[in-house]
Amino acid sequence: MRFVVIGGGPAGNQAATHAAQLGVEVTLIERDIVGGAANLGDCIPSKAMIATGGAMSYLRRIAGMGVLAAAGTVDLELLRTRITAITADLERANERILRSQEVEVVRGTARLDGPNTVVAETEAGERTFEADAILLSTGSRPRVPEWARVDDDRVMITRDAYPPAELPEHLVVIGSGVTGVEFVHMFASLGCEVTLIVSRQQVLPQKDPEVAAVLEADFARRGVHLLKGARAIGVERTPEGVIVRCDDGRSVRGSHTLLCIGSIPNSEGLALESAGIDLDPGGYVGINHHCQTVVPHIYAAGDLSGKLPLSSVATMQGRKIAEHVVGGHSVAHRHLNYDNAPSAIFTEPEIADVGLAEADAFAEGRKIRVTKVPFAASSRALIDNDPRGFVKIISDPATGVVLGGSIVGQHASELISVLGVAVTSGLRVADIVESMPVHPTLSEALSEAAE
Repeated sequence: MRFVVIGGGPAGNQAATHAAQLGVEVTLIERDIVGGAANLGDCIPSKAMIATGGAMSYLRRIAGMGVLAAAGTVDLELLRTRITAITADLERANERILRSQEVEVVRGTARLDGPNTVVAETEAGERTFEADAILLSTGSRPRVPEWARVDDDRVMITRDAYPPAELPEHLVVIGSGVTGVEFVHMFASLGCEVTLIVSRQQVLPQKDPEVAAVLEADFARRGVHLLKGARAIGVERTPEGVIVRCDDGRSVRGSHTLLCIGSIPNSEGLALESAGIDLDPGGYVGINHHCQTVVPHIYAAGDLSGKLPLSSVATMQGRKIAEHVVGGHSVAHRHLNYDNAPSAIFTEPEIADVGLAEADAFAEGRKIRVTKVPFAASSRALIDNDPRGFVKIISDPATGVVLGGSIVGQHASELISVLGVAVTSGLRVADIVESMPVHPTLSEALSEAAE
């Protein structure tokens, strides 16, 4: 069996590696970064910069722990070198794993030529591959609206900011979703003045209001300006910087602006019509619960599939696709449940959630039990001089089964895995209580919230 994977991001890498382990002959075609441009060119660099910002915040916080230290300064060139080294190391690691599984890696741009043929344009010329199964996993790129002209200098997309040529004196961030608030945290931690344009009345409009409130309070403490109820409609370059104009007549002057207003799928140029595949109005490729398109042996995954734009979700899609290609779904096979996928936001404090949200449960008229414990009651949080945030667990009042939860606080992205396992496996709150977490740790708050 010949399996051709177009796109080497988290979905493509996992599908290729796992399929090869299952005995399939695999070819992976990638035009840019083995590991994915959205992942290694955006996600990982942003988290590396957030780590640097977090170190700066920690230096400012340790005075309360009895340590007298000078505030740190950021060397942008050293930071740029560090980020480049991290992404290069990860790309090499991805390539080593693929080679170890005898996956053929082809550098080039691929397109379909009918339902079973893939054509790759490479530096050495055109190559054609006949395939029994095909995966489309070409990812996405930052969205740029018509009213903004990106110049990689003063008007930036996210991939221009790792780091920028100079630290902004005053950065105006457009977009208050996950990406936007991460960049606000990042640059505020590095000492920049930051304004966030919020189109709704709270940041993270799709998240729990209590969660958003903690983040907004931290932004206020650090001097971040929130312009609420305003939607950006134009960006003007000036000799001093930029002016961002909003639909309500307000405007914001800054030295730089950063667009964080979503992404668009890389679906153009694939010649999907030659295989009988149509795109939805957003440019995504529709899939079923097996990640199959309307052509059963052609799959789509990752950002291109229009599902949750998370690397963890793309990786699991890739694994499920590999198993489906070899017929593994004919035995016990758990379908991927997107509603149970944990997610995290790497702000300070971190935010993470999984499963059923409290607001959604109330909207559905569903009976739930909500328990909440603040980290201010955690001995470890007090030891670390960072008691911000809380743990919230949502469970079924009749059975005690964990339905979801939210965590705001340090290491929330790690702690949410406990609730993720509980939600996915149908565990009860009593199971969390009886797990006997180590003392003193932040994980004790999970047991206390489950009481």
